[in-house]
Amino acid sequence: MTRSRMRKICLSLPEATNDFPFDEATEAFRVHGKIFALYFGAQARPIEVNLKCDPDLAADLRAAYPDIKAGWHMNHRHWNTVTFDASVPDAQLEWLIRHSYERVVDGLPRSARKELQ
Repeated sequence: MTRSRMRKICLSLPEATNDFPFDEATEAFRVHGKIFALYFGAQARPIEVNLKCDPDLAADLRAAYPDIKAGWHMNHRHWNTVTFDASVPDAQLEWLIRHSYERVVDGLPRSARKELQ
C-alpha cells in the first residue's frame, strides 16, 4: 500500500475530507468532523496510520499481524496503528480503512448518518 493509494481510498468514502490539524506532516481524514484515519509523516518510512477498530477485532488483529499495534496517542482499546508493510496484505489494509470509516459513521448522530445514505 502506498501513501497515494491510502489517500485515494480514504477520500473516496462518502463526505470524507482531509486536513493537517497538528502539523504539516500529520494528515487527518474525517467524516462529519470526526477522524477515521490519522496518517503520520508524509516522508516517514515505513508508512503508519491510526485506524479505528472494533475493540474485539483490534485485539485479534494485533495478535495476527506484527505490524498492527495499539493506537499511538489514541485510545488503545478502539484504535490501532497499522504499519504499511508486507505482513498486512493490501486488501486487508483497504478493509481496515473502510472498517474505521464505518465505525466512526456508526457513532455519528442519526441525522448525520442519514445524510450519508
